[in-house]
Amino acid sequence: MPLPTVNVKAVPRFWQLPLATLLERLNTSSDGLSDAEAAARLAYFGPNVIHGERRQALIFQFLAKFRNPLVIILLIASIISALTGDSASFFIISTIVIISVTLDFVQEYRAGQAAERLRQSVAVRGTVFREGRLLEILPAEMVPGDIVFLSAGDLVPCDGRVLEAKDFFVNQALLTGEPFPVEKASIELPEEPDILAAGNVVLSGTSVISGTAKVIMCLTGKDSELGSISDTLLAQAPPTAFEQGTRHFGLLIMRMTILLVLFVLLVNALFHRPWLESFLFAVALAVGLTPELLPMVVSVTLSRGALRMAADKVIVKRLASIQNLGSMDVFCTDKTGTLTEARIHLERHIDPLGHESARVLELAYLNSFFETGLKSPLDDAILEHKEIEVTKWRKIDEAPFDFERRRVSVLLDNGETRLIVVKGAPEDILRLSVSYDEEGKDNIQPLDQASLERVNAQYERLSKEGFRVLGIASRQVGMDHEHAVVNDETELVFAGFAVFLDPPKESAKAALAGLAADRVAVKIVTGDNELVTEHICKRLGLPITGILTGTEIQNLDDSALLARVEQANIFCRVAPAQKNRVILALKRRGHVVGYLGDGINDAPSIHSADVGISVDSAVDVAKASADMILLKQDLGVLHAGVLEGRRTFGNVMKYIMMGTSSNFGNMFSMAGGSLFLPFLPMLPIQILLNNLLYDVSELPIPLDRVDDDYLNHPRHWDINFIRNFMLIIGPISSIFDFFTFYIMMAVFHAGEKLFHTGWFMESMATQLLVIFIIRTRRNPFKSRPNPWLIACTLTVLAVAVLLPLLPAGRLLGFVVPPAAFFLVLTAILLAYLVIVEGVKQWFFRRFAPE
Repeated sequence: MPLPTVNVKAVPRFWQLPLATLLERLNTSSDGLSDAEAAARLAYFGPNVIHGERRQALIFQFLAKFRNPLVIILLIASIISALTGDSASFFIISTIVIISVTLDFVQEYRAGQAAERLRQSVAVRGTVFREGRLLEILPAEMVPGDIVFLSAGDLVPCDGRVLEAKDFFVNQALLTGEPFPVEKASIELPEEPDILAAGNVVLSGTSVISGTAKVIMCLTGKDSELGSISDTLLAQAPPTAFEQGTRHFGLLIMRMTILLVLFVLLVNALFHRPWLESFLFAVALAVGLTPELLPMVVSVTLSRGALRMAADKVIVKRLASIQNLGSMDVFCTDKTGTLTEARIHLERHIDPLGHESARVLELAYLNSFFETGLKSPLDDAILEHKEIEVTKWRKIDEAPFDFERRRVSVLLDNGETRLIVVKGAPEDILRLSVSYDEEGKDNIQPLDQASLERVNAQYERLSKEGFRVLGIASRQVGMDHEHAVVNDETELVFAGFAVFLDPPKESAKAALAGLAADRVAVKIVTGDNELVTEHICKRLGLPITGILTGTEIQNLDDSALLARVEQANIFCRVAPAQKNRVILALKRRGHVVGYLGDGINDAPSIHSADVGISVDSAVDVAKASADMILLKQDLGVLHAGVLEGRRTFGNVMKYIMMGTSSNFGNMFSMAGGSLFLPFLPMLPIQILLNNLLYDVSELPIPLDRVDDDYLNHPRHWDINFIRNFMLIIGPISSIFDFFTFYIMMAVFHAGEKLFHTGWFMESMATQLLVIFIIRTRRNPFKSRPNPWLIACTLTVLAVAVLLPLLPAGRLLGFVVPPAAFFLVLTAILLAYLVIVEGVKQWFFRRFAPE
């Protein structure tokens, strides 16, 4: 690969350089780079990412699995065995360790690859010029010298210099804290010392509010302004409740493991048993207690869940968010596209008195046609009226839409008249108007109190009928008026209303009922007024428990809002900052909150929610903030995702419940047995084999079915529930183990090898068969396991029972037990399973009545 023909160090203070000089130093042109040059620069400068994920070679990823302290101890122990002449132990321990690590690595790697493919399918892309051609590529593949095309809704991928711009406004609050959009243009600023104040620069991580621009990329990745402060500005997302729960569970098991291991070492030291054998026994005991498969089970279960959700048109970008979706008990969304069809049609265009008005349509069309911000569905509906003549008009300037003003203005000229045309929220347009145009015939009347009441009554009637309404107004200015600014939006002449119909979505009614049945409260957070929103909710059967408007939220402090958000389920006429306050207030009340949004204004709320959701058609800034992307904007798809999240959580909990009951009980029995037995209850090699076989039997857990009644309400991590389950169910296993010890010693007069064989069989059989009881809260005969789980478990059980009967069993220290033992084993198993089922039913009635 040839070296690139540029060095970014050659363009310091690039915003101060003359544009021609900058293009020369970056060795590029307005047509962009060649494909070969772009490839060379990508290889040289690296991907355009702030915090790139360093991917190790597969061999190093595999070797990293051996850094587990328990694995290291086992390998050291196997080497010591070899050095002391016990080559059989060396071979068996090493083989078991390698098989266990390989299983873990292969499953996690495949899960990670599947999840990555899903993330890439919805990755944000940008538009660059390469050899004069427009190409869509990943921002990570963009390099210094690329020419990028930006438009409303795009994320800026670099620090760059504006080559061309048309009404180009950028929100750079991420870097400057300034909440209002900043206009950028292709200008020379040789004396400007501060890049953040430069009006000819766009900065990585900021977002485009309106307009279009061509930008030359100057600094990428860590060289950008964002990259230089990313460690402090881009804080890592806090761990989810699920991640915290698995960590607490790991700590619980670690404490139990340390106590049991120290106890075993102390007992064996008191009995003067061989130190190497005692050490290996303690290590094997620690391995048996450690949930070493938990990371694999979690990652595989989550990736399986992501694949199933992808089949239901939901793409998961952050795997941990699947469990959060299952825990979600409050879902916030706008109504457009989720509760309504988003097929908006301009039904009427009327003057202030309710008469059809061609003048209203003309003004609305001119405003939508000439504005350069992100076109809304309302604009698209207006622009379907192609009969409006626009050729005689030219645009002079624009005051772009923002979510505080809730309106957009364009300054137009037709050679005879210069006109400011304003379109926006009716209540704001009326507030700024001083007169109105009766019947659209330049019959200008003062907008006095009586007229204002009539116009507002007209607006209210339309809203109650479920129509969405925009106010249209204008003002004639002098021919020397060169700029459109916010201060020009005064003393307007109110022209009338553009009236739109967005019918309720048929599928939404069933989805809302399903979410309510599964205990997810739906709250509507919208910029529309309360009358329209109430109409839609009534049509869809969504009960209204309370309404809060943006004005009311503005007058509430955080503690007062905290008290009001619980009851209200309709939030109307809210600004972006108010949406975010609602989300944060709900979280502070202990709810797990999901938020669905697709606009520029939704990004902060998507980021603040526990589960940020967007749609495939959303703007880049919204998609980049989201944890999940809906390929189909339908609440039914989201409801299916909620159930999948609960299903995923349920399967992870199965593994944990198994590890904290039968597995814990068996390891506890080994520790207890070492107190009164004249030999170790089981050889270290046999414990490791027991653990390996049990792990293999649990591999299909991510595929298992979850009972329907488990899915009917949100699931949250509860470490106290897990601990209680372990302390109640686990000892039952130990009781039957100790009974087995008694039978082996008192009835069969077992020596060391026969004892090891008998207890190995009983231990494996109880651990494996109890899987079918613990995996469900129901009667196990009324809950069907996945066929792979049945097959795998029974196969492992057959291996455990047959192994002592084969020649290979002798190498592991087993002998063939007497035939009567199998009758005793069957009786023990039946009694154990019946008692565990009875105690399980009592436990769930007592500690988990749901």
